[in-house]
Amino acid sequence: MTDPARIRNFAIVAHIDHGKSTLSDRLIQETGALTAREMTEQVLDNMELERERGITIKAQTVRLDYRADDGQDYVLNLMDTPGHVDFAYEVSRSLSACEGSILVVDASQGVEAQTLANVYQAIDHDHEIVPVLNKIDLPAADPARVRQQIEDVIGLDAAGAVECSAKTGLGIRDVLEAIVTRLPPPKGDPAAPLKALLVDAWYDAYLGVVVLVRVFDGQLKVGQQVRMMQTGATYKVDRLGVFRPRQVEQAALGPGEIGYITAQIKEVADAAIGDTITEERRLTAAPLPGFKPVQPVVFCGLFPVDAGDFEDLRAAVGRLRLNDASFTYEMETSAALGFGFRCGFLGLLHLEIIQERLSREFDLDLIATAPSVVYRITLTDGAVIELHNPADMPDPVKIECIAEPWIRATIFTPDDYLGAVIKLCQDRRGEQRELSYVGSRAMVVYDLPLNEVVFDFYDRLKSVSKGYASFDYQIEDYRTGDLVKMQVLVNGEPVDALSMLVHRTRAETRGRGMVEKMKELIPPHLFQIPIQAAIGGKIIARETVRALRKDVTAKCYGGDITRKRKLLDKQKEGKKRMRQFGKVDIPQEAFIAALKMDAD
Repeated sequence: MTDPARIRNFAIVAHIDHGKSTLSDRLIQETGALTAREMTEQVLDNMELERERGITIKAQTVRLDYRADDGQDYVLNLMDTPGHVDFAYEVSRSLSACEGSILVVDASQGVEAQTLANVYQAIDHDHEIVPVLNKIDLPAADPARVRQQIEDVIGLDAAGAVECSAKTGLGIRDVLEAIVTRLPPPKGDPAAPLKALLVDAWYDAYLGVVVLVRVFDGQLKVGQQVRMMQTGATYKVDRLGVFRPRQVEQAALGPGEIGYITAQIKEVADAAIGDTITEERRLTAAPLPGFKPVQPVVFCGLFPVDAGDFEDLRAAVGRLRLNDASFTYEMETSAALGFGFRCGFLGLLHLEIIQERLSREFDLDLIATAPSVVYRITLTDGAVIELHNPADMPDPVKIECIAEPWIRATIFTPDDYLGAVIKLCQDRRGEQRELSYVGSRAMVVYDLPLNEVVFDFYDRLKSVSKGYASFDYQIEDYRTGDLVKMQVLVNGEPVDALSMLVHRTRAETRGRGMVEKMKELIPPHLFQIPIQAAIGGKIIARETVRALRKDVTAKCYGGDITRKRKLLDKQKEGKKRMRQFGKVDIPQEAFIAALKMDAD
């Protein structure tokens, strides 16, 4: 068991692409946790998708041994966190297990939106924060300007900010020295009853559920009977150890230490994230505060392209749920797409990653319906219901009002693109809250409806700012709005997979775009097909797919026009009858392309 005074627990937080994972690599290398042969780029990003996209999705932890300049040996528990707004819950959990944070800021880009969001989270957790200016080897690096920015925007004293280059290894020793000298050691009483925080849990095919824990008081030992205070379940600790970054078994963990345990827990759902683990015979007086449960904000339907793959999809989503507690699903059926699942996600990137993992790891071809947010509907009898799927919307006569979620968005952009960014926010029904300048960059804060953001807001923002704007948001509240359900009718039949809730002022534009797209995608049949967008009984847009025509008059050579007319009228009658009984075949590609309409 390590003396708590020799332990430092810290998380690395930063905006996307400011070099968190690369800095983790250098710290691992400098402390000799892995040999040069074992080192790889982004060693803690062990998911194929993380390496390919160059982003961190899961927070990872590693224990390092470091001999400081004062000759003392220290144990450093490093937590590498994601930078993207969709995975902010991973950051929050990691911060709860630490006493300090390393704030990494790109010395050329400066403070970005997610830098702010993560710093505020660290401050909320009472962390000691050490600013680190990374990428000082770049020609565009300007450490003096970025130091000033950190002081102006965040209000942190940046005079002692450590300069380094995680890529070349320059200044890494200074970062390690700052960690041991400036971050506080953990506090805790080894003789008190056991009190440990359940930080994370995942499923291992060989070990079952592996639980990541941070011990605050007491000791955690192999063979100990422990109790989960939230669920009341008791387990016997089978094995216990730390990540270096490979699993290394130990006999015990004391106050301030971070490690893992396995205890024959059958399902990840049994290990509630944020729960307090205590000893069965000597219970701790009060549990730790824990975390707020993760609430999905974006929902969409996932359906297999081939209906025969439904059971494979059921097994795949069940297995993904084992390792991602923030992903939720329930079964649903659609007349157009058959059986599938209504899934909840933390944002569009989370949705994209789950979809990608389903197609890669489980070899599934999927169709995703248009993403929608959670609406709160107040009925005329006073009841309030949550609506995840626009197709399930109650009869408008029974609805008193519909409330939609709004977000507070913080956008950093160079001055040149400010006009385009403001126009984009205004077009999306945004309300400006503040506008301030940090050097030559503007910081705009807007309130925006979430359903205007989930489609393509991030892509549009990047294109109008040529990639320079950065964006972060948090959910504010629900506000009542003039929302209507828009349906797409093909040959008079509603297509449930394409129905959506839109603001009345934007319904016509969205409807027109949808029917024009569908006209291009539905192949001609032997009868003409009307495609309509409708709100209730009112048609707001229409296009027609022309019928394939057989030349029935080809056999008439000359002669009276009435002969041709008779044949054409006969054909017309046949087409009319066919349209009544004919079935329109909408190809799967048409659904996929129509649902991606907003990305164009």
